[in-house]
Amino acid sequence: MNLVEANIGEEYIVDAIVTEDEELNAFLFSLGCYSGEPITVVSRKKNSCTVSIKDARYNIDNELATAISIK
Repeated sequence: MNLVEANIGEEYIVDAIVTEDEELNAFLFSLGCYSGEPITVVSRKKNSCTVSIKDARYNIDNELATAISIK
């Protein structure tokens, strides 16, 4: 399951970052989004969602959200 399929307000654990793009992987790591970290979808719009990672909120597009595998 990826972040696009997540329920709003429910906490999940990042399982993996599924991408071949090293820049994308490094960007998500810099936000604190890596395997084993909790993540919550706070809100969702048509082409993006707002997520909570480590006491911070970020607006990410659906392409990024699709790369974040959760459990």
